[in-house]
Formats: sequence, C-alpha cells, structure tokens
Amino acid sequence: MNQEGKSGVSVLGEGTSEAGALVLRIAYDGGAYSGFAEQPQPDVHTVAGELRRGLETFLRRGVDLTCAGRTDAGVHALAQYVSMPATAEELAIPRRRWLRAMDALLPRDIAVGEVYHAPQGFSARFDARARTYVYRIADRPDRPVLTRSHVWWHRFPLDEQAMLEGAQHLIGEHDFKSFCKVASAIDKPTCRNVMGVGFERTCEMGEDVLAFTITGNAFLHSMVRTIVGTLVEVGTHRRSPSWVADALAACERTAAGPTAPACGLTFAGVTYDEGVLIPVE
Repeated sequence: MNQEGKSGVSVLGEGTSEAGALVLRIAYDGGAYSGFAEQPQPDVHTVAGELRRGLETFLRRGVDLTCAGRTDAGVHALAQYVSMPATAEELAIPRRRWLRAMDALLPRDIAVGEVYHAPQGFSARFDARARTYVYRIADRPDRPVLTRSHVWWHRFPLDEQAMLEGAQHLIGEHDFKSFCKVASAIDKPTCRNVMGVGFERTCEMGEDVLAFTITGNAFLHSMVRTIVGTLVEVGTHRRSPSWVADALAACERTAAGPTAPACGLTFAGVTYDEGVLIPVE
C-alpha cells in the first residue's frame, strides 16, 4: 500500500497508525469526468481527483484511495465503493459529519451516500466478490429528454428476448478477450466469471427505458459496453443469438460487436462478504 497521497503528504501522518479502513459508497454523474481514476496529466478531470481533494481538505492529510472498479470516461455510478486506511480518531467521526463535510467539499455531480468501517487492510477492490452494472437504452424514435444523459438513444426498437437469449452464452467463466479493449488485453489475463444477466423494460422520469443488468466477479476494460453493443446487433436481428457464442469463442475483438456509448452505463453495486462493512452511525 502506498504511503503517500497524490499531494505528497504522509498518508496517516507522523506518529499515527492505521486502526482500520474507512469505506465510502459514492455516486456520480460521469458526464464531466475522464473516468474515475486519476491520470498523470494534472489537467485531466477525474472523479478520484475530486474525491481525494475533498477528503484531504477534511482530514488535513494525504489519502490513498482504492476503488471497487475503475469506470471509463462518461460512465456513471450509483454505488461505487472507495476504501482508505484510517486512524482511530478518523474512525470515530460520525456519519452525519462525514455527509455534511463531503456535501460541502465535493462538486454537485459527486455524492457520498454511505460511510462504513472495515477491518485493517480491507480493499474495496480486492475484497469485492461481485460487481453489477446496468446499461440503459432508449430504443424508440423519439428523443429522450430527462434521461438523455444516462441512456443510449438507439432510435430503433430492440428485441430484448433475442438479446437475452444471446446473453445466456456469456454466463459462467469464460475468456472474454473478444469483449475488451485490445490494448488492455496484452499480456494480461482475460478470463472472467459472469454470474447473471437480465433485461427489463422500465419507466424512468416518465420515459421508457430498456435496462440490461450484468453481474460478474470483475470486468475488463470496456467489457460491459462491448457486450451491450454485441447484444444490440442481436436485438436488431442483424445477428442471431448464437452469434454471441461464436464471438466469445473467437477470443478476438473484431469478432464481437461495436462498443456502446459510455453515457448509458452505470456502476450499480458491489457485493462484499456479509458483515465486513459496518455502517457508521
């Protein structure tokens, strides 16, 4: 674990020691950000950068953040989890004070929804058992208005039953090399376990939306968006549901469909072992 935050300030300060982990559940509208993770370029606007600055202002020290899953530019989150080492004094801060401080220090498109304590050494990334994403599509000719920044406007109706049939081929542990960004797969493992998939037609803010939900142990770079782009090929009847299995078996990015736009994707939740996260009162 790093011993210095981005600011170069000692993470816990001289003479202090880690008493446990602090875990924040955060939500954000990713439209204005170049993804979650901070980048080497100082002028790149990221969610982690804003969160770190807010926490460092509140705690008056550098912080070392670990997230459950890095989201790409333009991707949103309802339940991203972020962990960091904390002192006993920091773990004693009440929930109400945390929420008020973060509300004052974070921009309006990032919010802390819950605060937890976890054992020393806890990692929001490595201790996660599963992650869930939801991708929303407006498959109709009229332009979405209130949901426009959180859906992919497809314009043409989709056959969700055919898409669900195709998605069944993805369930289980497979090599998902066909469904990730080429550069991110070089000399890296590309096997993942998809635990569940589903489609649901819902109404959000008065507008009809087709929502695709997928849960897995972890996801590759652009994996969910490429899966959605592939399933949309099936939903328009340009491809058969069995083509998804062929694309998966090919282990070649060109075998799958296009990558769906980032705006429709939301990081919806993370599963941890029961009892490991203790809500702060």
